[in-house]
Amino acid sequence: MASVGAVAAGLIGYRVLNSGGGEAADASFRVRYSEAEWRRRLSPEAYKILREADTEYPHTSPLLKEKRAGTFACAGCDQPLFASSTKYDSRTGWPSFWQALPNSTIRRPDFTIARPRTEVLCSACGGHLGHVFDDGPEPTGLRFCMNGLALTFHPAATA
Repeated sequence: MASVGAVAAGLIGYRVLNSGGGEAADASFRVRYSEAEWRRRLSPEAYKILREADTEYPHTSPLLKEKRAGTFACAGCDQPLFASSTKYDSRTGWPSFWQALPNSTIRRPDFTIARPRTEVLCSACGGHLGHVFDDGPEPTGLRFCMNGLALTFHPAATA
């Protein structure tokens, strides 16, 4: 069990990582827009997820049943994030993957609920995608549990 000091340090770290909001939080990302521009570019639901770290209801995303070959990209900036070959049915109600594309995501501690988690962000725009857990399938043992509204799908070109 984590010590009180470790939990407090984690909470302080989380607040530092999340302080400033909006444009200040975007300063380190390659893709940056003002809050007004993000609101213009995204649906209200996608904005709440990508920019405010909300979560969609389980079993509501059309991408949950997407089985075609292709690439899942960030709905905020279109950066490729996951190959369809790494998608699997985790039975959680959210699109799940066992591996992200190289350098496409970043992870940070998330202490917004009683149980610590690891948040996954798009490395290009900083958009909140979901969380990663260590209960996934081989070969990585990871489960990237993503919000479907944070993703877009690009089918592979057919010959």
